[in-house]
Amino acid sequence: MSTETIAKSDSIGELYSRHHAWLHGWLRQKLGCTHQAADIAQDTFVRVMAGRRMDAVREPRGYLTTIAKGLMVDQFRRQAIEVAYLEALAVFPEPEMLSLESQTIVVETLVAIDRMLDELGPRTREVFLLAQLEGLTQAEIGHRLQVSLPTVRKHLVRAYTECLLLVAHG
Repeated sequence: MSTETIAKSDSIGELYSRHHAWLHGWLRQKLGCTHQAADIAQDTFVRVMAGRRMDAVREPRGYLTTIAKGLMVDQFRRQAIEVAYLEALAVFPEPEMLSLESQTIVVETLVAIDRMLDELGPRTREVFLLAQLEGLTQAEIGHRLQVSLPTVRKHLVRAYTECLLLVAHG
């Protein structure tokens, strides 16, 4: 183990011992569930370990709070997607129901797609969704959004590229 690695693990250990109980309490108050709070607190420190040098952190509680808030948003987003998916599944007859394993894979895929769409930027996301969900042609999208056809194409290329990257790295 290098000196830098030892120093990083020492500073993370110190951060953990000084702030874990506080973070867990803060999360418990926000979430109303000690188990969820414990999970997110643990995930927060996992992110810290994978992240930047600890000597660059000036406000440890602010840093931990920012990471924890992001993890809570991810969890809420995943729960919302899972609920919507399960509601959609409920309309299918029982023999057509997917196994629990398949359902988990579908939810994970939907979460990844949602994350990818969120990263596209508002205009690119809107162009992509109009094409994919409403089935509009590029000309119709351009007319609706009052943008040129080359602009619509540029946004679609970006969105499709992100989709391909998601599939390739997913």
